[in-house]
Amino acid sequence: MTEPGVTDEGRPRAVLLCVPFAGAGPSFFHPWRALSGDRWRVTAVELPGRERRILEEPYRNVIEAAKGSVDDVLAEIGDAERVLVFGHSLGAVLAYELVHLLTERGVPVERLVVSGSPGPWTQRERRATGLPDEEFLARVEEFAGFRHEALDHPEMRELILPVLQADCEMHENYVPSTDEPVSVPICSIRGDADGLVSAEEARQWQGATTGEFSRAEFPGDHMYLVDRARDVLDLIEAQSARTAREGGTGHG
Repeated sequence: MTEPGVTDEGRPRAVLLCVPFAGAGPSFFHPWRALSGDRWRVTAVELPGRERRILEEPYRNVIEAAKGSVDDVLAEIGDAERVLVFGHSLGAVLAYELVHLLTERGVPVERLVVSGSPGPWTQRERRATGLPDEEFLARVEEFAGFRHEALDHPEMRELILPVLQADCEMHENYVPSTDEPVSVPICSIRGDADGLVSAEEARQWQGATTGEFSRAEFPGDHMYLVDRARDVLDLIEAQSARTAREGGTGHG
């Protein structure tokens, strides 16, 4: 088996670290591995309360989740020379906190790609946290633009609902750990029909970096990435290739 971050020929490989959205686990990003080919080694943050860690208590605070995950992330990244971080919605703000921690540890984060998220200092006006179960699910469905079919099965719903509630709580109560921006370049993406995050809100991420900022839109709503994974990966590759041509990470 090849070492983390290294190709079969022993060459350093870039790692694409993906941070799941509310209620999701690492398996959402498994199809991205095949789509990525040999561009990156795709890995994902595995939070408690889902999939292999389903019996563990979920986090209710983004900063605690980042601090509790960073050692596992460092082990997963291994000795990769280039690291790109992607996060959608809740995953975007958790990715932002992880990038702060990773850069403090000297990890060469090349770019942070945030998706479906306003800037880290903007809190959602309409909330789901604290609503009774049915109202909560209706509000989340309204936010996301789709309903997870597992929620219609009582046994699965019993497992998923507490995690979804904890995730929404930590997302809606999120306040950044610092007012200091990262030096890592940021790309902000949204679906062009996203009713939850406006183009102006997606642009707010420019204030979260002292490095290069870019933005993009793809056809679709808040969960556009379900159908646009290849487009997202192609965009990340194009930006990564530009960084390589320019001979640096684009840090400000």
